[in-house]
Amino acid sequence: MENKEFRYIVRIANTDLNGNKKVVDALRNIRGISFMFSNMICSLTGIKKKSIVGNLNDSEISKLDEAIRNPEKLNAPSWMFNRRKDYETNENKHLTATDIKFVQENDIKTLKKIKSYKGVRHILGLPVRGQRTKSNFRKNKGKVLGVKRKAGAKPGKT
Repeated sequence: MENKEFRYIVRIANTDLNGNKKVVDALRNIRGISFMFSNMICSLTGIKKKSIVGNLNDSEISKLDEAIRNPEKLNAPSWMFNRRKDYETNENKHLTATDIKFVQENDIKTLKKIKSYKGVRHILGLPVRGQRTKSNFRKNKGKVLGVKRKAGAKPGKT
């Protein structure tokens, strides 16, 4: 039983979503929205989680879109946001789609500019979060680097 106004592609938060999926599953295709966040959005807006995205009317789609853009208006808990205490504005935000990439790149540029430890590791192309580098991270721009042997050492068993 397909609805006459069934949409195969629905645009929410500047992302095309598959109209054949359930609302909870389709929202997860938007960058920055996790399983828990999509559940929360459905609960706060009053849209059934198992309803099909293609069957939603325009008011429900706009309600979802607004809830994703401004979850704080619906009294969403701040611990669900992916950008708490923003570096510049000290606000709690939830970023989606291209905003995430843009903010992440700016954060890395800031770290490089102030020459923090993390920024220097980014500049050098080394791991930032304390991983070991003796056996891992030996690739240099796509080329695999081997271990250099000492001048007098012979290959084979030792």
